Amino acid sequence: MEPNKQKELIRVSISEAARLFGVNPQTVRRAIRDQEITYVVVAGRYKINFESLIKWSQRKTTVKNKTNQKGIGQFVDQWKISNTLYSPSNKSIKPE
Repeated sequence: MEPNKQKELIRVSISEAARLFGVNPQTVRRAIRDQEITYVVVAGRYKINFESLIKWSQRKTTVKNKTNQKGIGQFVDQWKISNTLYSPSNKSIKPE
């Protein structure tokens, strides 16, 4: 990341978060109440920090499972690049 460049925040509503992660909106509201995810209130509506949603979804086993079954996780296999010509080189992937 460039020195003076701020990271762009992505924020989503409660209903968007619920759809993306395959959970009930009440589950997202409970996470807000329990301070498990970060958010701001804009015009009286919760706007949830997407990065905190990802971290929360990976910490909670039931949410992780629902994400894979009903949320965005169910589409991951379809997103994989099968043509090696366009796949990233193993040399360019940094190990974690």
